[in-house]
Amino acid sequence: MTKRRTYIPLNRNFYTVKRSSAGLGLFAAQDIPARACIIEYVGRKLSEKEEYTITSQYLFEVTAKITIDGKARSNTARYINHSCCGNSEPTIYKKRVWIFSKRRIPAGTEITYDYGREFWKEYIKPKGCKCEKCHTTRVKDI
Repeated sequence: MTKRRTYIPLNRNFYTVKRSSAGLGLFAAQDIPARACIIEYVGRKLSEKEEYTITSQYLFEVTAKITIDGKARSNTARYINHSCCGNSEPTIYKKRVWIFSKRRIPAGTEITYDYGREFWKEYIKPKGCKCEKCHTTRVKDI
């Protein structure tokens, strides 16, 4: 029998915003256990018209009709950067977005998740991926 997920985010003492290779990032301030609900991705719900005209890169599609703009700095989850091999993953539950750890995240480690193919093709690929996995692979190839 699998344990049910608890949608209660960790205390803010578990993470902190710091400089990362991609700008600012969210880092584990304490060890984060595997399968823990780290944080909720929050923001203003956009109208259908706004979804196609807004230029924010902090959009998170919750359903076909609900998209969250997480651009506000009060949305601490916005600092979670992309990684092709992330240590966390977003989960949509009751029309809200929750970030869960995939495995134990040691203190000092950047919290990351895969932003998905569409975002990667539009925003990351043209500039080059800066995640640790891709950066390490490029350095080895040189």
